[in-house]
Amino acid sequence: MERARPIDWAIVGLILVVGYAAVRHRQAVSALEVGRREEAESFARILSSLSRSVAPDAILGAIVGELAAATGADHIVIARRRPDARVLEATLVSARPGVPDSTTLLPIGDLEDPIAPDGAPATRDPVAVRVERAVPEPVGVGGLRGRLDELTARVAATGPLWTRAGPAPAAGPAPGERQQVAERIAARARQVYGLTNTLAAPLTSETGVVGAIVLSHRIAGAWPATTRRILNGAALEASSALSRAYSMRAAEAQASTDALTGLPNRRYFDEFCGLLARRRRSGDAVGVLMVDIDRFKVLNDTHGHATGDEVLRAVGGAIVSAVREDDVPARYGGEEFVVLLRNPSPEVALEVGERVRTSVRALDLRRLGVPAVSVSVGVAVARQADQPIGDLIAQADTALYRAKRAGRDRVVAV
Repeated sequence: MERARPIDWAIVGLILVVGYAAVRHRQAVSALEVGRREEAESFARILSSLSRSVAPDAILGAIVGELAAATGADHIVIARRRPDARVLEATLVSARPGVPDSTTLLPIGDLEDPIAPDGAPATRDPVAVRVERAVPEPVGVGGLRGRLDELTARVAATGPLWTRAGPAPAAGPAPGERQQVAERIAARARQVYGLTNTLAAPLTSETGVVGAIVLSHRIAGAWPATTRRILNGAALEASSALSRAYSMRAAEAQASTDALTGLPNRRYFDEFCGLLARRRRSGDAVGVLMVDIDRFKVLNDTHGHATGDEVLRAVGGAIVSAVREDDVPARYGGEEFVVLLRNPSPEVALEVGERVRTSVRALDLRRLGVPAVSVSVGVAVARQADQPIGDLIAQADTALYRAKRAGRDRVVAV
């Protein structure tokens, strides 16, 4: 029997090495395919959740659970600028069951301030103002206090319809700075929530960065490339979904707004009154002011429609400045305005009506070549909790005509 030569042993060894390498290669390819399949499935679940969500809060809520499952993050922070206020709101969601969400307000400068040359985060002290999520009570006149419930939620994306707009927000950062803004928000989240290892991706709109999604893990170390891809893809899809939701709300708000004065229009007013009528409670009070510009047709014929439009805008602004925070003014049509008074006594209703009259009378319209204008105001207050609001509008309209017949520029109540 011939003894094995060294070269034979070398060949056998080489065959074993090649075979082992082939097996390892197949295992690596299989693992890569499994990873890619799981990554694709995670994206599919995220997209499916987003497709079923319409409201901005629902969009972000839908994405959190899938991100936690797909990335193994211990905590997820969703920070975004509220569409109805200049506020950066952050919500911490824990992957651990039974741990409640925590919502705080972060400095708006983390979102809006220019990026430092070295990309350093903001240096101001951490700010964490907790936001309490109260359980909503049934809507009634006494319980609204500045909220228009379902109808207001439709127009929240553009802010309150009858308040003067604040300064326009600063332009968003250039595309290359968006990730740096997200990292700055992540740095703030680490300070506020005591997080350790974080990974962030920006939420963007047409104007720039509007927030960020931040993942957190207790274990230090680099985040896998798969996690980075999932987070970036989720942030991109969430940004698109948010933009669609805000655009839809803006369109609905536009349909409910008088284009000339910026006040709610009659459609909005009627819808709100219908909603309020269905949810009024015993003891709720409601009143109506009908406001009409005196001799407006003569003004229009004398000075032209362009000047008439300017007068309408000025009168609308005067009404807004005169009514209470909880009252709902609207342009009812032509030169007529209406105000829904919430929880007024007859005395308070007359007082608000008189404030409206004097506020309009004090307008300085000399730049338009127009002398002072006046309004007549009709006032009606419900005497029973179930009195239809439509009846109040009719009563206030009757009182308005009494004011006209009595000489105009006055307030009359029924």
